[in-house]
Amino acid sequence: MEYVHFPTLQFLLREVHQFSTLLQLPRYAHLDEASTDLMMQAAKDYADKAMFPFFREMDEQQPARWENGRVLTHPQIEKILHAAGENGWIGGRDDFENGGMQLPETLHAFIHIIFEAANNAAQGYLGLSAGAARLISTFGTRDLIDAYVPNIYAGKWQGTMALTEPQAGSALTDITTAAYPTEYGYFHIKGQKIFISAGDHAGAENFVHLTLARIEGAPAGVKGISLFVVPRLRPNGNTLEYNDIQTAGDFQKLGQRGYSTTHLVYGEHDDCRGWLLGEPNKGLNYMFQMMNEARIGVGHSAAAVAMAAYMHAHQYAQERPQGRLPGNRDPLTPPVLIIRHADVQRMLLTQQCIIEASLSLAAECSILTDLHLAHPDEQERAQALRLLEILTPVMKAYATEQGIRSVSLGLQVLGGYGYTIDFPLQQYYRDIRIMAIYEGTTGIQSLDLLGRKVLMENGAAFKLLLSKMLETAESATQHSSLAPYSDLLKQEIKRLEQVTKSLAAFALAGQTERFTADATVYMEMTGLVVMAWQWLKIGQVALEEQASGRFPADFYQEKVRCMRFFYRHELPHAAACAHTLLDPEPLYE
Repeated sequence: MEYVHFPTLQFLLREVHQFSTLLQLPRYAHLDEASTDLMMQAAKDYADKAMFPFFREMDEQQPARWENGRVLTHPQIEKILHAAGENGWIGGRDDFENGGMQLPETLHAFIHIIFEAANNAAQGYLGLSAGAARLISTFGTRDLIDAYVPNIYAGKWQGTMALTEPQAGSALTDITTAAYPTEYGYFHIKGQKIFISAGDHAGAENFVHLTLARIEGAPAGVKGISLFVVPRLRPNGNTLEYNDIQTAGDFQKLGQRGYSTTHLVYGEHDDCRGWLLGEPNKGLNYMFQMMNEARIGVGHSAAAVAMAAYMHAHQYAQERPQGRLPGNRDPLTPPVLIIRHADVQRMLLTQQCIIEASLSLAAECSILTDLHLAHPDEQERAQALRLLEILTPVMKAYATEQGIRSVSLGLQVLGGYGYTIDFPLQQYYRDIRIMAIYEGTTGIQSLDLLGRKVLMENGAAFKLLLSKMLETAESATQHSSLAPYSDLLKQEIKRLEQVTKSLAAFALAGQTERFTADATVYMEMTGLVVMAWQWLKIGQVALEEQASGRFPADFYQEKVRCMRFFYRHELPHAAACAHTLLDPEPLYE
């Protein structure tokens, strides 16, 4: 059983987003297209034999569970972490001097998309370690880097992100975990953190928690938050000693049951030590590097899970006979395969157009990350960052919300069987539901998009996004068959601009609550327009590359078909969003 459509990943990377152009940047000059192809294939081979076969077992037979102060997990987690360390799948994108391979973020992301499709619970451990170690290597001293990063990259130690507290939830302004300075260069940490993914499990020797806390006497609000490296076991020469962090429990969840989620208690015996990362009171700024990476990563994960669910649903539809076509009234004729029913095709096409647009935007965001990091021209780096910042909340919100819808449609294709534990669709449905909550809910992403990203630098990022989308629309007009879709995209870009100006008037008038009241509807509209942009890119490349022979002709034809389907069935919802957003009567108190 296939869980990922590997040719589609290759097509999006190589042809739509021209991944190979990144290899011309000095940072990636040691790589070539052949070597990166081999890395992706090696990741796929490993996922086939060591990740996907344990996907259901981790959910049903050996989920993460708390016993006697520690979290027990499936033994395969340890093997996956060690293999990921050996193959550079945790730290591969970091600098050579930090033990990395200086791989492009884009390659790293698509390798992890394969892992997420194979076993999203297992991959979560790798992604957190990668982000945590990268944060230490970016802002930490050489001593901190040397003490923690090599073991995390080797897959021996687990990195985590410890933000949320029982009384604060997503409102990080209200965190109360405290840090008390000492004369020895470390701080005493005291407090609690909840919902800490990978905060404890049987697959790692040690845990390195990147923890938000307030230094005693720090300013109130986000301005007083600092970031600390707080290990469960602190290094002391060649030994590790307990650092007064207790695992108070593991949250039992609807899905991702193989992925531990813990409640941590710091400093119950007043001997939990943490080391300041970077400067005091800048912790939230630092953490946003990891958080923004994680937001894009959660979008990747949702698209990957949705693709795995689609692959199962598509195979089922090709094997399951049921009913007859509406034009056939002869009860003696045999049933047809359900994939021949128009409504089943509609559900499968809807899934495909959601998934592939999300993966295309994932490639777009990853390419922008690489350009911001490695392009030699400062202006190009700044422009890449500007576009990346406005696309990040869109990537996270669209891929997760629509990914949930996609998996739901996959379950619907199976009918009653989809609701049983005999088929994996119910697990994908449970697993993906958390992804619209991880790393800031859809409402938080929507407030970020409309309340911050659209307005920042006098709308510079928003204007850049509009110009990039119009550039694609203009380019597509060279193909007469794409001209109608180009016109539709231009129309929706204009409508989005009109809606944005209308809402911005409330912001300029100081009516902040009115401005952001329907931010989630604005996100839905923006997501549809952005995905229409991605589909027009895909359609144009499919038309231009079909003679290349890299993929079969019907592969390219299917991409154009999906583009047409998106414009017919999905994009019209943007107009409905605009109708809601332009209504002058407020409905919220």
